[in-house]
Amino acid sequence: MRTREGGRIVDEAAVIARVRAGEPEAYAELVRAHTAIALRAATALGAGSDAEDVVQQAFVKAYCALGRFRDGMAFKPWLLAIVANETRNTTRTAARQRTLAVREAALTQAEPLISESADPAVATVEAERRAALLAALEKLSEEHRLVVTYRYLLEMDEPETAQALGCPRGTVKSRLSRALRKLARLLPDFRPREGGEESE
Repeated sequence: MRTREGGRIVDEAAVIARVRAGEPEAYAELVRAHTAIALRAATALGAGSDAEDVVQQAFVKAYCALGRFRDGMAFKPWLLAIVANETRNTTRTAARQRTLAVREAALTQAEPLISESADPAVATVEAERRAALLAALEKLSEEHRLVVTYRYLLEMDEPETAQALGCPRGTVKSRLSRALRKLARLLPDFRPREGGEESE
């Protein structure tokens, strides 16, 4: 798989082969290529202010497990599954609930989604919609929250989502369908981005 990193293409398989061949510094290329999306994932899944620590730990664990990484698989979904596990572990260990305001602020800091030049009224409405979406996601089961996060918040395609969740594509489709129905009941105005559903 090839990933864009700062305007250039990273050949993940080649980088992983170099790391396995005794060139650990090559791993930095994978870290640079995937840090932003890993932070978005950790934040969206509830890591809050611990998102950076979660991502750092996930990269360490991924590095240590690179010997078990299967050739031909995409690195991003595999990494994000580790990020999801680390986020779960961190939030359980923390034993405290994150407020939606903190999570919303962390998500905004992870990647600004509203242009600074945007109309303040539009920006306010957009921020309110995102806060409402995060509140609704909290009410979903973990498996439904994960599938919606991967497909829509992180914009992963169906095969990547299936790999990250460790389940068949058909399971992704059925979970996503059920999750979107639940979100529609919680948020009548919620509409996923066009192209979110993919046909076989």
